[in-house]
Amino acid sequence: REDEDPIDQKKYLEEICKPKCVRPLRAYQACVERIKGDESGSKHCTGQYFDYWTCVDTCVAPKLFGKLN
Repeated sequence: REDEDPIDQKKYLEEICKPKCVRPLRAYQACVERIKGDESGSKHCTGQYFDYWTCVDTCVAPKLFGKLN
């Protein structure tokens, strides 16, 4: 077992947590749709993107640190 590559638990836990963050994901996707035609480049969805990943990270953190012990 020592010669096997370690599995990235964070990626695994992110996949488990993503379904719990549907609301921020939909907000991000709606923003992306709204700004599709923006040619100026001044519109962005950074806030919604970070809201989504904050939700995922908040879900992952306690599970991940529990596995590191």
